[in-house]
Amino acid sequence: MKELFSPKLLDLAHKLPAHLYVVGGRVRDYLAGLYTEKPDTDICAPVDAETFARIAEEAGFKAEAVYKNTGTVKLTCAGEDFEYTCFRSDEYIRGEHVPCNTFFTDDILLDAKRRDFKCNAIYYDLTAEKIVDPLGGVEDVDNRRMTTVAPAEKVFGEDGLRLMRLARIAAQTGFIPTAECLEGAKANAELINDISAERIFSELNGILHADEKYGVGAGQYTGLKILQRTGVLNCILPELTLGGGMVQNKKFHKYDVLEHSLRCAGYADPKIRFAALLHDVGKPFCFKANSNYIGHEDEGARIAEEILKRLKAPKKLTEETAKLVELHMYDFRGDAKENKVRKFILENYGLFDKILMIKQADYSACRDDFARAPSVLKLKKIYEKMENEGVPFTLKELHIKGDKLISAGFPAAEVGNVLNRLLGDCAINLVENDEEKLLLRAQKVYLAALNPQAYAEFKSKI
Repeated sequence: MKELFSPKLLDLAHKLPAHLYVVGGRVRDYLAGLYTEKPDTDICAPVDAETFARIAEEAGFKAEAVYKNTGTVKLTCAGEDFEYTCFRSDEYIRGEHVPCNTFFTDDILLDAKRRDFKCNAIYYDLTAEKIVDPLGGVEDVDNRRMTTVAPAEKVFGEDGLRLMRLARIAAQTGFIPTAECLEGAKANAELINDISAERIFSELNGILHADEKYGVGAGQYTGLKILQRTGVLNCILPELTLGGGMVQNKKFHKYDVLEHSLRCAGYADPKIRFAALLHDVGKPFCFKANSNYIGHEDEGARIAEEILKRLKAPKKLTEETAKLVELHMYDFRGDAKENKVRKFILENYGLFDKILMIKQADYSACRDDFARAPSVLKLKKIYEKMENEGVPFTLKELHIKGDKLISAGFPAAEVGNVLNRLLGDCAINLVENDEEKLLLRAQKVYLAALNPQAYAEFKSKI
């Protein structure tokens, strides 16, 4: 394992007055044969934070932050980040993520017992160049399982964030939590309510992209199912879990609303995982109000936006997710006329690829059918036809600019509207994307209402 670490880190290990260890995911991943391009490197030793920071800086590291109370130092060296903690034992108020008391120690066993899962409590001694395994975590790694460092109910009762970490780590690694581990999480599920929205969002995002960490297939679905089984999903996304047991048309659907949503996230492209998870979140609301699912895409867009705002998700993700939820049912019967589809593609060009993605994931999740969705085939065919015709999809691609319209008498304040109308005219083949033809159409169709005098001058010349 020594070859994984830079000479600088190995040199630091020999400069300390005690052995320096790598601990956590970096050691677990090495033993499990898991690889990621950007591994987290957590290091520890029975050395106080201030002493460690001083020696680390003398060895060429930069101490970005030093926290004496928790014995933590954040370091960088040659573009690599490290987090150091002094050996310690923590005391928690039930459910709170931050310990109420920290006790420093030179006992590696006590340090191991403060962690969450045995597979994360394996140490690599950089000084002696050997694995140190105080709690039997190597056996858990060999068996691809997750057990807690102490009785599961105690471990999850100490820190509510561990409820999300359980699902995320299992999803990313493919490790399977034991029944005791799951039951301990279930018994403490409500403690997730004590965790900040930002933390919950970060962990949920990690779960929804779990398959990207180490390439473990369908990891996001596995993580969501663990959240469901432990009751955590009901605490963080109650609007979604209302779909549990809600039957759908068996001609099209194999699963209830909730299971369909989880599978949709499992089958979706990484770019649209939140939208896939929440695409049918409006169905329980609509069914309660009207005893049917009509209009669920509109209510779903509203609810999805509320959920992501509550989780303090990035604004762009929130807006895009709501829009995809709103649009995922477009032309689901396949009876929209071609010109309407062309306008739809143009109006939603910036999201068009993602619209195809969510429609495909939705279709696949209905009956685990991975054939091309009919609606995707139709939209794609019309889009390709538009491409072949040279239809412009953006104003940048339109072969006329605003200054040309202004010189023809169009008011400057209306130029943007006219350009967008011309873009729509091109989409449905009312005019070619040619400067002179576009100008002529603009003068014939739009100028009269905007500048009668300029229109009269134009008419007098033809």
